[in-house]
Amino acid sequence: MEQFDSLNLETEDSQKSFAPTTAFQLTFDKMVKDMRFVGIFVIIYGVITCLTIIGALIGVPLIFAGMRMRESADQFSYFRMTNNAAAMRSGFELQSRYFNIFKILIIVGLILTALYIIFIIVFLSSFLGMFLHSGSSFPS
Repeated sequence: MEQFDSLNLETEDSQKSFAPTTAFQLTFDKMVKDMRFVGIFVIIYGVITCLTIIGALIGVPLIFAGMRMRESADQFSYFRMTNNAAAMRSGFELQSRYFNIFKILIIVGLILTALYIIFIIVFLSSFLGMFLHSGSSFPS
């Protein structure tokens, strides 16, 4: 990085100088691009999930979560260009909404999975009990 510090390239405006991008700026740009990709992917997944009526219960919140992630990426991109603190704050708030929606979906998914496992256990135990009470004698 020291090689670039000695370069003082001046543009047409003599007051502005060239500053090389730092590792943080590269990481920040990559994060914004990844946030946009995740936002689009979640929106598409939500739309596909909404093709069924029951899936719409999960798909609609996914669409909203994807929109919040995209909006958050836009705010971080705006912050990168303008150094506006309000844009950064808005980006974090929108990202927080994305994570809250996903947190709720994860909790609902865990509850539904637990209920499904309980249903399977009850069904199998009643089926096994019915099979054992029938005498379990096979005709020969």
